[in-house]
Amino acid sequence: MDQESKDLYVIPAKFRKMENLHILFWLVKDICWCMIYKTLGIAMIFPTLAIAIFIAWRTRHIVAELTHNIAIALWISANSMWMIAEFLGVDEQVKPYCLIPFSLGLVVLIYYYLIYSPLNKKKEAAAQTAVAKPVPVEKGS
Repeated sequence: MDQESKDLYVIPAKFRKMENLHILFWLVKDICWCMIYKTLGIAMIFPTLAIAIFIAWRTRHIVAELTHNIAIALWISANSMWMIAEFLGVDEQVKPYCLIPFSLGLVVLIYYYLIYSPLNKKKEAAAQTAVAKPVPVEKGS
């Protein structure tokens, strides 16, 4: 069994509840966008984005979690810009700027999957090989 399948990521119950609440806020924001409830939709940006940023901060010591949570926060930012632009009737002018946070989120994930993760796996394999190799012991004279 490899190390990755042995590793556990345990989420304390209070943080799990916060993550679930985050999903609720995100869905309410998007439903408001769909139903054109401008005031509530814009108001829901703040708790949705704040919790996304907090979750990213809380997982900062686990690179896989951090990178994905940064991408989610950037996604919510881009999504919120787009929603506000549609509410104000300027979406065609603003949509190209929404690509900035969308693209930054993609860059973060590309970095994780194409650079960080492969290098980390090589380091782990090298460390396991170094531990597994017996060290020759010289006999004294």
